Amino acid sequence: MLQFEISNDEFGLFKNYIYQSAGIDLGPDKKTLIVTRLSKRLRHHGLGSFSEYFNLMMGPKASAEQQIVVDLLTTNETYFFREPKHFSFLETEILSNWHSSKTFRVWSAASSTGEEAYSIAMVLDDRLGVRPWQVLGSDISTRVLEVARKGHYIQNRIDAIPKDYLKRYCLKGVDDQAGTMLIDKKLRDNVSFEYMNLKRPTADVGMFNVIFLRNVLIYFDLPTKKYIVKQLVEKLLKGGYFFIGHSETLNGIDSQLNSVGPAVYQKP
Repeated sequence: MLQFEISNDEFGLFKNYIYQSAGIDLGPDKKTLIVTRLSKRLRHHGLGSFSEYFNLMMGPKASAEQQIVVDLLTTNETYFFREPKHFSFLETEILSNWHSSKTFRVWSAASSTGEEAYSIAMVLDDRLGVRPWQVLGSDISTRVLEVARKGHYIQNRIDAIPKDYLKRYCLKGVDDQAGTMLIDKKLRDNVSFEYMNLKRPTADVGMFNVIFLRNVLIYFDLPTKKYIVKQLVEKLLKGGYFFIGHSETLNGIDSQLNSVGPAVYQKP
């Protein structure tokens, strides 16, 4: 099989494109990622270099190919109940003090294939009972959103789900679906997924009690971080909570949020 190499100039083309389109700043160490993830597209089109592929991608009527590139270069690893202390905080510090009959709304703002959104949904359903709740998941990748909407996962991705939640909210596949798990319809009906580019003006998605923006800020430079956080905080209700990843920080970002826990902030 033909092995492709990428020059510094070619890397610069894709680096600039993904920054302009998605706000993601790819460092020099991401050359291998580009080669690994995009080589199959060169083979698909019968091309011999990344320059040729870039020209095709930027040519007329190439929007579909551009979306494929965004999908391939922005998909990140995720799993159920990642960083579990955040879910404990949601349960014990936020939901235990929620006594309103209004719909409790949570936004998973970089939801990838949906594991975070459904993890949130399990906690909400468990703690709120008959009181109304909604979860919105958004992502820049149309491919991962298709997976998320189905709520159908292979079983080796569900190890972190508490056993009680597994029993109540996850349907084990049988026969030709053996080795898979389907999120219960009750949860899927209250979780919606939308395409969204956080670098662009935010759509009219309403206001939220909680926003999760975890493990995505690390991919942006400071100006882009400031813009994204500002946009999302505007969608956060007064007194609402904002979660980022434990490896991330809001240092240098005038978010007007107060730190209330590890990687947890509250809007005054």
